[in-house]
Amino acid sequence: MLEIKQLHKSYPIGDSSLHVLKGIDLSVKEGELVAIMGSSGSGKSTLLNIIGMLDEADEGSYILDNVPIKNLNEKKAAIYRNKFLGFIFQSFNLINYKNAVENVALPLYYQGISRKERVEKAMFHLGKVGLADWAKHLPNELSGGQKQRVAIARALAAEPKLLLADEPTGALDTKTSYEIMDFIQELNDDGKTILIVTHEEDIANMCKRIVRLRDGVIMEDCYVDQVRASQYV
Repeated sequence: MLEIKQLHKSYPIGDSSLHVLKGIDLSVKEGELVAIMGSSGSGKSTLLNIIGMLDEADEGSYILDNVPIKNLNEKKAAIYRNKFLGFIFQSFNLINYKNAVENVALPLYYQGISRKERVEKAMFHLGKVGLADWAKHLPNELSGGQKQRVAIARALAAEPKLLLADEPTGALDTKTSYEIMDFIQELNDDGKTILIVTHEEDIANMCKRIVRLRDGVIMEDCYVDQVRASQYV
């Protein structure tokens, strides 16, 4: 599904450069649920940005679903992102003046799907996250947990190969965090491949594998006995 080899990334700072990723090797199989952990400055956000095709490595290879991800212009990167990836953000990134169903339908607009089919698919995915009755509500009428569920429905709408979640519970209280993780675990149970960047140990332990970064290198990569979120919900 995802194969990264000897990934390096540096950023210029004045006359020098900051070497952020220092030869990352990472392989993720279809159906895995992986937590990427690391303190601020460890390189986890940079790694996620490269996997998400929002940035490009200086060296190394990145293959996603047997497609080499390299030398993409912005147009092609956008096409690949829409084809392969679904994004879930800490801050939800919903459009405030669009209601829930319009937010969920947005990725489908860029796939050239008709309005009628966009609405049908968006309603289906809102139903999957338990928010069909909230379809006409604007983001400011939703709780934090509901906003994140809309964001998850939006990420799922385009039926991506890989879900990338950047601190998906970072803006939520503990109870709501576990409810969101319970839903993410159910998605994974259904076969969805998911990468979660988190700094929270309890959230990481709800994944099946934890990759720990420090100073741009992987310090640990191990499978764990998954804690089911449902016992806390």
